[in-house]
Amino acid sequence: MQEIKCPNCGEVFQVDETVYDKIVKQVRDREFDRELERREELLASKNELEIEKLNARLSAASTEKKLAVNQANSEKERELAEKDILISKLKGEIASKDNENKLKTQALKEQYEEKIKLKDEQIEYYRDFKAKQSTKMVGESLEQHCDYEFNKIRASAFPNAYFEKDNDARSGSKGDFIFRDMDENGTEFISIMFEMKNETDTTSTKKKNEDFFKELDKDRREKNCEYAVLVSLLEIDNELYNTGIVDVSYKYPKMYVVRPQFFIPIITLLRNAAMNSLEYRQELETIRHQNIDISNFEEKMNLFKEGFSRNYRLASDKFQTAIDEIDKSISHLQKIKDALISSENNLRLANDKAEDLTIKKLTRGNPTMKALFDAQSKEKNKSDSESEQ
Repeated sequence: MQEIKCPNCGEVFQVDETVYDKIVKQVRDREFDRELERREELLASKNELEIEKLNARLSAASTEKKLAVNQANSEKERELAEKDILISKLKGEIASKDNENKLKTQALKEQYEEKIKLKDEQIEYYRDFKAKQSTKMVGESLEQHCDYEFNKIRASAFPNAYFEKDNDARSGSKGDFIFRDMDENGTEFISIMFEMKNETDTTSTKKKNEDFFKELDKDRREKNCEYAVLVSLLEIDNELYNTGIVDVSYKYPKMYVVRPQFFIPIITLLRNAAMNSLEYRQELETIRHQNIDISNFEEKMNLFKEGFSRNYRLASDKFQTAIDEIDKSISHLQKIKDALISSENNLRLANDKAEDLTIKKLTRGNPTMKALFDAQSKEKNKSDSESEQ
């Protein structure tokens, strides 16, 4: 039996095990249900709180995402705007460059067309120029043209220059003009041999520029010129010679071919290049003069040495002759000396004999001489006595 106490009145009841188990079960079921309800309510509250938290986080994440999206969109829009600005700027620069290139191209085209026009005009001018000249006067007129062009600027551009016709044909040939320029001290720093060639369009045998290279190089070397320049109207349709100044030093050293319009420019070009080396030329000229002075000194020294050597040889020969003569004289004087010594001995003997000679010896056996000597002795004594008084 089990006892159950009433919670309200405090009365105790006795119940069997079966009933007790049922009552306990009921109580348990009721408590379980209440606990379950409580827990369900608690769980529901927690779920709601979690849901609210999740909703809050979701809302925050959504807001953050929206902010990030908005920021990304702003960044993208800003980048797109910057790109648009850069693209616009580049497009502007490209357009500007295109316009600039078009202007440059147009300017170059115009310059080129102008040069072509000038070249065509010059070609036409020289063709017409040649057509108006006789065969004899063609070359002379080209020379006169170059001479006139040079003299127009001689005073201002080439005040110290020499530019004259080459009239020296001693070697069998000559050029047309020789140009030489010097500094203020008279030191030559550039020289050019010029040859002018032209022909009429009706000439049966057409000459080429190359036909005159060998003779021009020969004239340059014989006249001691540094450069050679062929001013030519030959091969008028040859583009090589129509482009400007043509360097043909691959055939002959320091040689150029030019059209008449480049006559003054080639002089200016070569002269300016030479002026850059003028200082070195002046130093070389100074050294050359020094070498000449040294050579002159050495020549004078050699002449002096040769003269001195010749005079020495002559003097030595004379000296030896004098020595031989002296030896001969010494030998002769020795003989004289020996003779004089021999004479001295004889004189000594004679002197001894003279000193040994006395009045007594002289008057001995000679009464006459004795009487004379006695009388003379008395006379001398008398004179000495009178002198003492």
